[in-house]
Amino acid sequence: MNFEIWKLAEKLPSIERPIGKISLKEKAKWTVLILSLYFLMGSLIIWGIDKGAVSHFQFLEVVFGSAMGSLITLGIGPIVTASIILQLLVGSKLINWNLQDAADKAKFMGTQKILAILFCFIEGIAYVVGGAVPPAGGGALMALAIIFQLALGGIIIMYLDELSTKWGIGSGISLFIAAGVSKRIIIRIFSLPIKDSSGGIVATFISLLGQGNPIQATLSLLPLVSLIVVLLIVTFAQNLRVEIPLSFVLPFGKFASRRWPLKFIYTSNIPVILAAAVIANLQVFGRIMYSKGISLFGTYDLSTGRPTGGLMFYLTSPQNYSLIVIVVLGALIALLFAFLAIKTWRKNAFRFSVIGFIIGSIIGYLIVISLSSLPELLLSDVIRSITYMLAMIIGAIIFSKFWVMTSGMDAKSVASQFQSSAISIPGFRRDPRIIEKVLQRYIPALTVMGGAFVGFLAGFADLSSAIGSGTGILLTVMIIQQMYDQIYQNHADEIPESIKKIMGD
Repeated sequence: MNFEIWKLAEKLPSIERPIGKISLKEKAKWTVLILSLYFLMGSLIIWGIDKGAVSHFQFLEVVFGSAMGSLITLGIGPIVTASIILQLLVGSKLINWNLQDAADKAKFMGTQKILAILFCFIEGIAYVVGGAVPPAGGGALMALAIIFQLALGGIIIMYLDELSTKWGIGSGISLFIAAGVSKRIIIRIFSLPIKDSSGGIVATFISLLGQGNPIQATLSLLPLVSLIVVLLIVTFAQNLRVEIPLSFVLPFGKFASRRWPLKFIYTSNIPVILAAAVIANLQVFGRIMYSKGISLFGTYDLSTGRPTGGLMFYLTSPQNYSLIVIVVLGALIALLFAFLAIKTWRKNAFRFSVIGFIIGSIIGYLIVISLSSLPELLLSDVIRSITYMLAMIIGAIIFSKFWVMTSGMDAKSVASQFQSSAISIPGFRRDPRIIEKVLQRYIPALTVMGGAFVGFLAGFADLSSAIGSGTGILLTVMIIQQMYDQIYQNHADEIPESIKKIMGD
């Protein structure tokens, strides 16, 4: 790049890293402050917008940790979009940066910061032009004022993310997603009926029982059941790992042998964030283009913002309650069969879970055709389910591979890290090429399988209409586990014993 864009970042304000190690109590204070500012910004409505039109784009709130119509309407969208573009450019070698080199890493971070600010304005313009946050009136001047407010909110979120990364617990991106999803789950379960609203799941269940409709009352609990199923699966998958024996090599011999865990979900939640962000961005730009008469990405119902045909129609999850019944019952029976296989036969859990899902789906289908109150299961819904699942799985695999290449998690980079830290694998010569060859047996396979798994699980939870959305639940559980792992690694002596017992430590 002839124009060194990353140098502009040096002119911008930045948050200094703390000198030395800070305590868990201090990190917790900063994290609470950051979350308080985030929720406060989420309650500040943008001046000059038409409040009645913003609800059409609430599907973006989970992926971007945003609140439509508020100062955090853009959420983490600009940061994630900038990261996606840079990862693709670096991963494809269009920009030849070695992210293991400190200078190139600084270029990457500086460029990402500049691009994130640029996207705050680009996405602000797109949201206003596309009708996500339309002006209530006032013409071009009012539109410019709204764009400025949206961009300002996005820039503040960017700095809160930087503050959280350096002074808080975990990154702001993860923190905001988990906070937003947790808030949505609590509201969806426990909210009380107001005016025309039937309230949350608990209120709806009680109301339907009181009306003498036990079947509909039971079906109203399916999103909650789906939430629990996804929580169980993610919690179980988080503990799956391959352990590689290690030893520290010192001048006088080997010392302190231990095992290094390679998690099944090797790339954590990053791939599914990026895959979901791409689909969400396509949704926004597809609707913008359709409102201007261009149906390249599909056709939309402009009154609701939902796609009605074309590419984006088949890249969104269908919301058919009959399909939800089939998917949730299939998942429940699959979990039961997998549990029995583990406890009784101690093998073939995956095979039994597949058989269980098929049996559960058949039972769900029989229930659907026997209840006239449920909507008809359309062929288009089945096709959309398949295409949406494939999009999430393939997208998560692609971004999983890119993330491994750009974040120093590939076999070659890890072998170099072992070499510089005087770590070796017992039984093998202390040569990075040998260590790389050993790691190559595991890391590429875990990258693909872990990416496919998180993509599948997020897609499944979306199909089952789980509370908080599939992507949101998956991300929240993994974020909380990741934050705890980070705390345990750096502040194990400061964690109360009661918390350690709950987490199984």
